[in-house]
Amino acid sequence: MKLQEAIESRKTFAIISHPDAGKTTLTEKFLLFGGAIQTAGAVKSNKIKKTATSDFMEIERQRGISVATSVMGFNYKGMQVNILDTPGHKDFAEDTYRTLTAVDSVILVVDCVKGVEEQTERLMEVCRMRNTPVIIFVNKMDREGKDPFELLDELEGKLNIKTRPLSWPIGIGDSFQGVFNLYEKNINLFSANKTKVAQNIVAIKSLDDSKLQEVIGDEAADTLREEVEMVEGVYDEFNEEPYQEGDLAPVFFGSALNNFGVKELLETFVSIAPVPLSRKTDVREIEPTEPKFTGFVFKIHANLDPKHRDRIAFLRVCSGTFKRNHFFHHVRLDKNIKFANPSSFMASEKSTIEEAYPGDVIGLYDTGNFKIGDTLSEGEVINFKGIPSFSPEIFKEVENRDPMKTKQLEKGIRQLTDEGVAQLFIQELGNKKIIGTVGELQFDVIQYRLEHEYGAKCDFRPVKYFKACWITTDNQSKLDEFVRIKSTDMVKDKDGNWVFLAPSKWILDLEQQNFPELNFHFTSEFKRDAVAQ
Repeated sequence: MKLQEAIESRKTFAIISHPDAGKTTLTEKFLLFGGAIQTAGAVKSNKIKKTATSDFMEIERQRGISVATSVMGFNYKGMQVNILDTPGHKDFAEDTYRTLTAVDSVILVVDCVKGVEEQTERLMEVCRMRNTPVIIFVNKMDREGKDPFELLDELEGKLNIKTRPLSWPIGIGDSFQGVFNLYEKNINLFSANKTKVAQNIVAIKSLDDSKLQEVIGDEAADTLREEVEMVEGVYDEFNEEPYQEGDLAPVFFGSALNNFGVKELLETFVSIAPVPLSRKTDVREIEPTEPKFTGFVFKIHANLDPKHRDRIAFLRVCSGTFKRNHFFHHVRLDKNIKFANPSSFMASEKSTIEEAYPGDVIGLYDTGNFKIGDTLSEGEVINFKGIPSFSPEIFKEVENRDPMKTKQLEKGIRQLTDEGVAQLFIQELGNKKIIGTVGELQFDVIQYRLEHEYGAKCDFRPVKYFKACWITTDNQSKLDEFVRIKSTDMVKDKDGNWVFLAPSKWILDLEQQNFPELNFHFTSEFKRDAVAQ
């Protein structure tokens, strides 16, 4: 396949939402329409399995939430669609933020009953920072929820973006019958079908068609006509340019669980979403059409297949063509590496690929060479920018419950913290290990995975720290003095960098004043920081 042809046939996006808004259910309905699966799993039915295709970790199935980004791909109407289904829970926001660096657009799922929630706003802020194109899907219209016009006002007010409905609900809650496609100017009414692709009952090309009353009733037909007339009068005609620039969010209404409105969303997405876009590096901007390969690692996952104890680095292809068994340059390690079994994904199902193109997300079997943010190229020394990493907010010391499994515990902690959802700090005095996260739930996940994937058991003892600060300076004597004075609060990260665990904001401010020669960084990517924050 020619490079330009491959680029124009790819759409890579993330589905994001507040927990329980229906994100994973929507992901599966896309896979149904794409023919990638025949029966959805995220439904409450005893006849089929109850777990979602994209939630493949055992702890996800137990808790009913996504705690890791899943990568899936399928073909729809000649387009290769790559979906990254992200965790919705705020405790795993960092994984979601990093995933957003690897996509070209986003579908944001909003619960029509709850409206815009806190995590929705935080995720949208990240999208707005990068001007990522966003389509909004208002879900659960088969439940009694907020008025559609009220929801649109809330979306614009809280998410700081203009909206434009491209579909409109026929009723809500018990009276919900389907959606009118404002983009295609037709109506599709579906039977509620939770597990398979629903079939059209009737397609009406115009709101003036007398058949409309026969199908949905006089009152519903009159209401629909009035509301659509209001929408067309209030909102400007849809224009793709402001959407692709991240200034306008098309809005769709429906019920992912019952397949209402999902097809309209998918088909419009395939039509208007951007193909792979350029990416910024510390040297220049990389265009996808450049013939030489570049890509970056945005996620690492240990034990994707517990039977094989493998470690996978997820890489986004940014330019050129990735080829199996071809040597590529690992920029940070300054060495060339080739990959015998690069993989594409369907959730936990993997298949070996020969080539990959811009927009594709591939899995590379890793023996410890990769860290999040690493760049592969065909020789050019570049580092892709904008891969976020945050100072932890919660700190706990690791207590080994089984000294006979010390090696397994240390291996497990290092591999799991390499995935980026938690950070490991080591206090040289006593070799204490402290894990820092941005959410409490991450400790439950780490504890569960240590026991079930590594056979190691541990407890976590809370330690009171305000923030982790990476310390750099050109004045070695001042650094030595600071380390000596603050020895009980000084640790090293996995790479041997000095980190100050500040007990409080007041102490942090005081030490910054007392040691102006030191630079205090609040991200582990301090080498790329333009200034200390």
